[in-house]
Amino acid sequence: LIPRGMPVSNPLETLRIALGSRYELGDVIGRGGMATVYRAQDRELGRTVAIKVLSPDLAPLLGEHRFQREISFAARLQHPGIVPLYEAGGSGPIRYYTMPFVAGETLRQRLDRTTQLPIDEAVHIALEVADALRHAHAEGVVHRDIKPENILLTGERVQVADFGIAHAISAAGHDRLTSAGVASGT
Repeated sequence: LIPRGMPVSNPLETLRIALGSRYELGDVIGRGGMATVYRAQDRELGRTVAIKVLSPDLAPLLGEHRFQREISFAARLQHPGIVPLYEAGGSGPIRYYTMPFVAGETLRQRLDRTTQLPIDEAVHIALEVADALRHAHAEGVVHRDIKPENILLTGERVQVADFGIAHAISAAGHDRLTSAGVASGT
């Protein structure tokens, strides 16, 4: 574990220490203003996962209790159109959560490759996303960051990712977060 107040000289090494021996960290598969996502191997269960690591600047604003509470709300979402959360943890300035690694591409990647989606594909994606959001809303969870980067396409399957901590970030105080250069949603 990383003692509180310990300087982070090598963020990647600090992350490896926080993750312990369970995960073998791989390459970066996504990066945004609030977090970085890594591909990793879960050594205990023999599966590939994605680990979303919050920016160390964000962790003190959220606090450990709020982070765990929001992750628990998102983790209870069980729907084929929502990427599930496996676990969450952290130590010191590191807060992370794990989810399945979803092979495929984001809607952003698809739009970057294609100037215009066929109408039937666009309608299919919209309906799948709407159904996932309907389920989340019925469970009292609001995504707050719907964007093409958070919509995953894997053949016929469409999944919404990144339910994680959007509500906690907003509740932590938009002014404090934006003053640190962090957006609370898209």
